[in-house]
Amino acid sequence: MLASPVRLHIPDGFLTPLVALIGWALALAFIAVAVRRTRIQLGERQVPMMGILAAFIFAAQTINFPVAGGSSGHLIGGALAAIVMGPWAATLIMTAVIAVQGLLFQDGGLMVMGWNILNMGVFAAFTGYAAYVLVIRLMREGRSARLAGVFVAGWVSVEVGAIATALELGISGTSPVGLAVPAMAGVHALIGLGEGLIGMGAIGFLAAARPELLESGELAPGRRGAIAVAGGVVLALVLAVLSPLASQRPDGLMSVAEQQDFLQNALPSAFGVLPNYALPFITNPALATIAAVALGTLVVFIAAWVAGRAAARRSGT
Repeated sequence: MLASPVRLHIPDGFLTPLVALIGWALALAFIAVAVRRTRIQLGERQVPMMGILAAFIFAAQTINFPVAGGSSGHLIGGALAAIVMGPWAATLIMTAVIAVQGLLFQDGGLMVMGWNILNMGVFAAFTGYAAYVLVIRLMREGRSARLAGVFVAGWVSVEVGAIATALELGISGTSPVGLAVPAMAGVHALIGLGEGLIGMGAIGFLAAARPELLESGELAPGRRGAIAVAGGVVLALVLAVLSPLASQRPDGLMSVAEQQDFLQNALPSAFGVLPNYALPFITNPALATIAAVALGTLVVFIAAWVAGRAAARRSGT
């Protein structure tokens, strides 16, 4: 059935206001450090890659895939972004993705957005990157080591994000930790396999098409660089076209919420721009979804590019 993508992130109401406030404080602290570190590490030639990765991750996240137990999963992308750009730049990339999802599409609560950024951005990026580096060192470089590292990084990042979410639910009194942790870790162990395979495909494609990106994260200037940027955006838009084919099963968090009877805690958004990933003036549901996701893809691309350019300009590169 063609329909809008399912909601992906923690909604308001699952966490207490105090826990949500702590999440915002931690997220803003990490973002501030990420901006400073990215100024040091980021060159002007690397900026377009931030936009491309953000656009790809946003579009890919709208395509849920079914997993066992009547649930579904989706790409997180934090580990993938960290492998290509480093974990600090990945933090900014994921912040752009999650902010657009929450503000434009009401996917994920505004009060709890700090924890969504931490779980899928900071925690996923840093643990995934650490796992990738460890596998590379153990296997001593090479294509097989790189692909194995990407797979492990993807799986680890999903599990860490899921367990972190379970602990936040437990601290908020929404679900006992002893129930939330095994439930979230269990369903996301399967979702992590999908994350690892998608990451392997993406890195394998980059290694074949533009291997220099995996060494420096740079796009060459001039006509070739412009073609690479356009190609990256087109690939993300192709994923947007596929978004109506997403599985309509609840994602891992919502599946656990149904099983443990706290789904009713979710609060509706205080405002609505383009809820349910659909443009309201397009009557055909599939076309409305494709147009909305394509719009979001372009907005995320621009947001990440602007953030990257601002950081690179301030660094004097």
